[in-house]
Amino acid sequence: MSNLDQSLPVVAEPLARIPRTAYLLTACVAVIGSNSLVLGPIAPEVANGFGTSVALVMAASSAFGLGTAASALFLARYIDRLGARRMLQRALALLALALGASALAPAIPMLIAAQLLAGVAAGIALPAIYSSAAAIAPRGRESGTIGVVLTGWTLSMVAGVSLSAVLADLVHWRAVFGVVAMLAATAAASLSTISLADRPSGTAAPAPLQALSTPGIVPLLIACGAFMTAFYGVYGYLGDHLHQGLGRPVSANGLAAVSYGIGFGAAALLDGIVDRLGARRVMPFAYLAVAAVYVLLAAIAGSFAALVAAMALWGLANHFGLNVLVMRLSALDPARRGTIMGLNSAVTYLAVFVGTTAFGPLYASFGFTVSALAAAGLMLVAAAAACWR
Repeated sequence: MSNLDQSLPVVAEPLARIPRTAYLLTACVAVIGSNSLVLGPIAPEVANGFGTSVALVMAASSAFGLGTAASALFLARYIDRLGARRMLQRALALLALALGASALAPAIPMLIAAQLLAGVAAGIALPAIYSSAAAIAPRGRESGTIGVVLTGWTLSMVAGVSLSAVLADLVHWRAVFGVVAMLAATAAASLSTISLADRPSGTAAPAPLQALSTPGIVPLLIACGAFMTAFYGVYGYLGDHLHQGLGRPVSANGLAAVSYGIGFGAAALLDGIVDRLGARRVMPFAYLAVAAVYVLLAAIAGSFAALVAAMALWGLANHFGLNVLVMRLSALDPARRGTIMGLNSAVTYLAVFVGTTAFGPLYASFGFTVSALAAAGLMLVAAAAACWR
């Protein structure tokens, strides 16, 4: 009988299904991402409407980044205390108001102020989403669950940014913010129907920088800062390069966004590789791959068709880079996950400010090619930080 038992085949336990709640979190990311990413492609139209420069319009994007960074640093810690769903609902409602104000802004200063308020909302919402995604992920499906939620950035690229570029051309740039405001309000209302497995601590929220003492967090935040500065520094001026440098209409920027989104979304089909190999092992190679893509963008900067095609590779590599970053950060200390993800968002959107501000003079003086090469250098820093033990 003993020999017979040993000869029985071992049946592998089937993988758990990704929870449906993850798909609503995906939609929330898509709404936030639509506002976060939309200003670059429509910046020329906004500049024409206000009679100002693209660089001044992008100051609104910088304000969004600063608002998000400050909010994530000082307010995201309340996610652990009050619960992710409550904080996410309030943040999305505030985002809807801020986007409505953006649509009605009579002058650039008002648009900048409205985007600063939108950043405050995003700084709470994104950590709540990422910490919830890690909390609801079944064992063995961590990368897959987080990957599904991250495809919200794909939706914001493919549907949000590309349609926004067309909407700005055919209707008005103000209609773009109006539509996204309605989507934010809808997402906030939809959260009432689901549970995010909240376990509010009810205790005093930890000090904003207390999580920096968590072993391993500092190198990961350095990698995050370099990764995101490179992305926003190049993406923020890609639309102007395609429009002014290559003579394409604003709506053509949507093709680049669709290509990027397709690559970013397609990478979700490969997230099982991360679960098998481990996020720590994959992370440096993912960042080196992103660096290689920036070198490629620099080499083909004069060709619209080649740039649009290369956007898919950029999206593919960036998906892996973001996925492994969220996985490693969220696993450091589950009890302080909201606070840690708040630090991640703070660094990310400080990078929005640094990227758009620092790369502006670089792009104006030396063009898109040098900007892409500078981004490649930053990715080498990110890869080195990812290797730090």
